[in-house]
Amino acid sequence: MNEQQQPVFAIEKIYIKDLSLEIPNAPTIFLERDTPEINMQLGGKNQNIDEGLYEVLLTVTITAKIKDKIMFLVEAQQAGIFRISNLPDEEINPVLGIGCPNILFPYLREVISDVVTRAGFPPVILSPVNFEVIYQQKKTEANTIN
Repeated sequence: MNEQQQPVFAIEKIYIKDLSLEIPNAPTIFLERDTPEINMQLGGKNQNIDEGLYEVLLTVTITAKIKDKIMFLVEAQQAGIFRISNLPDEEINPVLGIGCPNILFPYLREVISDVVTRAGFPPVILSPVNFEVIYQQKKTEANTIN
């Protein structure tokens, strides 16, 4: 009786782990009419928190500048707890590096847009991200280092 168990993938919780907003040049920055330069940095990591439970964390930092003045800086960490079991070991990392970030990213996009709008600026809509390409790049870099 060697029946293989069905793979399990479930979202246990999606939450904001950290959120910060800085407007160092308020109130005068609100009088600027130039279009800001927007810079985005995106990172991700995951950790096993219990048997079959993983936390996946996406971090984004958005910096908006006009000339040499920072208009605003937003950093958000969107996280999720995922139950993953009955998968071969070689399939868990792609789920954590591609599947879970694809689930979290729309929430992160909404948080950034909402915070920036509530701060009094036009919304910042993050462009879609191809997490499969990022995952493959990291995998290639890791293989090159080893």
